Amino acid sequence: MFKQFICITAFLALFSSSFAQQADSVVFVNAHWNKKKVSKRTHLLTHHFNEKNLFAANQNISYLEVKNRGEKPFITFGFDPRTLKETRTFADENNAFAAINGTFFDIKNGGSVDYLRVNGQTINENQLGKGGSRALHQRAAIVIDRNKLQIKKWDGSPDWEKNLGESNVMLSGPLLIINNQKETLDTVAFNKLRHPRTAIGIKPNGNLLFLTVDGRNENSDGMSLFELSKIMSWLGCTSAINLDGGGSTTLWVRGQNENGIVNYPSDNKKWDHNGQRKVANVILLKTSPKQ
Repeated sequence: MFKQFICITAFLALFSSSFAQQADSVVFVNAHWNKKKVSKRTHLLTHHFNEKNLFAANQNISYLEVKNRGEKPFITFGFDPRTLKETRTFADENNAFAAINGTFFDIKNGGSVDYLRVNGQTINENQLGKGGSRALHQRAAIVIDRNKLQIKKWDGSPDWEKNLGESNVMLSGPLLIINNQKETLDTVAFNKLRHPRTAIGIKPNGNLLFLTVDGRNENSDGMSLFELSKIMSWLGCTSAINLDGGGSTTLWVRGQNENGIVNYPSDNKKWDHNGQRKVANVILLKTSPKQ
């Protein structure tokens, strides 16, 4: 009798989880997104899921969808090897029309803690753990060559990133989806807990998504990486990667709001567009490489 009770309980838990996931996907897919054109091939989409109706939480999501065909828009990395700057500062310095925060960095000393190469020049090396172990955010990469952005998975070799042939390489992670296969995420606190998140995704037609999820506020709880992986999949991405999140999460688009910040950065603990954290690097969208 006890065994039957355990089996029934397990079945009900599984059924409840499956039903909740299906309900979440319906809510997400049926959302009416606010959509604005910000350049010839780029649209900005935003939506606030309130009444705790997505993952039983409030969520505020913003993303750019970019038709990455031909030479425009031009995609590149903005960076400083030592000095931390706001995302919008990197954008202004590089005459970009949009920017999103990049990979993980040294808050105290500046500079990326993950390998970064720009135009063939190594800017920062990996800061490895004990015994040369890689952090979870050093096991995948965003690569750009001839204005084509791709996401690649670490092959296990120690010099993998240095052997990549692309001229622009930014390590980050964890990897969420690769070639239409969801990655298995470790159940560590960084993955399980809800935080503001930043991600990049690629759709089958080549379109790129640059996405932020706000958090640490009653208006938006943030997401676990398991939840983030689901929404990237529901948006149609066949590859997706997590970038630095938390207080770093920032999406900037020229001409939006009072300072260009689309989302609600959390470092000032207010629900406004003024809580940017200074970061080491960003991904930029420009109308021309000569700007």
